[in-house]
Amino acid sequence: MIRVVLPHHLRTLAKVGDEVQVDLNGAVTAHAVIGALEDKYPMLRGTIREHGTLKRRPLVRFFACGEDISHDSLDAPLPDAIVKGNEPFFIMGAIAGG
Repeated sequence: MIRVVLPHHLRTLAKVGDEVQVDLNGAVTAHAVIGALEDKYPMLRGTIREHGTLKRRPLVRFFACGEDISHDSLDAPLPDAIVKGNEPFFIMGAIAGG
């Protein structure tokens, strides 16, 4: 089980608590985690990644083990702590403004 923490607005949309869990078969990557999340909660499709390109939306950030991995390849393996369920994969809304 992969643990995922969603930002408040996506939790509200999916009608879930602070943390959700998804099952993966195969490599544990950000792409795979988000795909499993969208399969389990279809209302999230297009909110984290763009529909056609599957690229991360500009104001969404990904964190693994305290590190911002937003600009890393979505196909890069996630750390063992996430794979083992010791740490959650964080999806956060970026702070913007002036």
